Amino acid sequence: MQLSVIIVNYNVKYFLEQCLCSVQKACVGIDAEIFVVDNNSTDGSREWLEPRFNRVKFKWNTTNEGFGKASNSVLKEAKGEHILFLNPDTIVPENCFQQCLSFFQNHPNCGALGVRMIDGSGRFLRESKRAFPSATFSMFKLTGLAKLFPSSKLFAGYYAGHLSATENHKVDVLAGAFMMLDKKAIGLTGGFDEAFFMYGEDVDLSYRVKRAGMDNWYFAGSTIIHFKGESTQKLSPEYARNFYGAMILFVKKHYQASKGKIFLFQTAIQMAKLLAKLNRTLKNPPAPTPGPEPLNTAIVARQEKFNQVLQLIKYAGFPVAICGRIAVDANDKEFAIGRSKDLAEIVQQYKLRQIVLCEGEQSFKQIIEQTATVPPRAMVLIHASNSKSMVGSNDRNGRGTFIAQPSVS
Repeated sequence: MQLSVIIVNYNVKYFLEQCLCSVQKACVGIDAEIFVVDNNSTDGSREWLEPRFNRVKFKWNTTNEGFGKASNSVLKEAKGEHILFLNPDTIVPENCFQQCLSFFQNHPNCGALGVRMIDGSGRFLRESKRAFPSATFSMFKLTGLAKLFPSSKLFAGYYAGHLSATENHKVDVLAGAFMMLDKKAIGLTGGFDEAFFMYGEDVDLSYRVKRAGMDNWYFAGSTIIHFKGESTQKLSPEYARNFYGAMILFVKKHYQASKGKIFLFQTAIQMAKLLAKLNRTLKNPPAPTPGPEPLNTAIVARQEKFNQVLQLIKYAGFPVAICGRIAVDANDKEFAIGRSKDLAEIVQQYKLRQIVLCEGEQSFKQIIEQTATVPPRAMVLIHASNSKSMVGSNDRNGRGTFIAQPSVS
């Protein structure tokens, strides 16, 4: 078997539904298997997902085991020569897995591979490629110098800013949101260190892959969407506790030889925690006011799919004003407010706040490419063919948005 995909879920059933739809399309033509390990979700994930994906191998935990332990729990069952650890809040293009497997074939010493990631607003996610943690890089990131000099090897070293995001590079650290490993690398490392409950396990595994003599590669040839912030909100106390706790664990584990490094790094982490707390206070959103204005929304689809999506949108928990339909291609002769190739201009003209992109009308690859062209003012919602939901996010620090058909008891 060529590939085993392992996804850990925790209370994000609608995002996972869209993710699995894209993963299944990416597995076409590949000898692959898909595992979903659920960490005791309480949102009805089992009832929602299991009937819809009968080819997926589900494991339903009765406790929240954390990301690393849950991922490792199915490694012995995985038959693939390559293992992909994938977040549930991701969308992958149809050719993604084949391209990654081809890269491994052409780079025999590649132990782990990551891809170019964008968020739900189309912005490049710098954590797609990173350097190993250091007190210096952390200080430059905290003080804002990394943003002032985003391409500097010194000041932007935390995110390997000197390495182009559009070219392939050997890097130190790959993101656990999409991390494909050769079976040999899994054998040498044993998978994730289960001492990391959430966050930091990807940094640790990247470190051990390199220590085993294999390479970590950032592959720019494929782009995925990583919505971020679904399982844990970035500005929450839970995030600060888990993330910074993981960084301290990593430093103590791998930088034991230098007490000075540990002290400096722990100082940087404490500063980061204080800044995160201040940031939470400053960005605490005001209470919503009654009677919000309808969100101007357009749907990119042919007429039949447009009608179907309208039925789904009626279940939205907030007011939506449908501005019209955007035609997918030039062969669409029915009335539309514009063509998908002019998406950015249409958003400005109609002051759109939401765009629904429908897979089936377009490929996931085209949807990912279009997401990068939509102005930040508008949220992109993605609706996979035959799914009962649509999801999107334009806030990397908080929860995303979903619209879903009510469950039938």
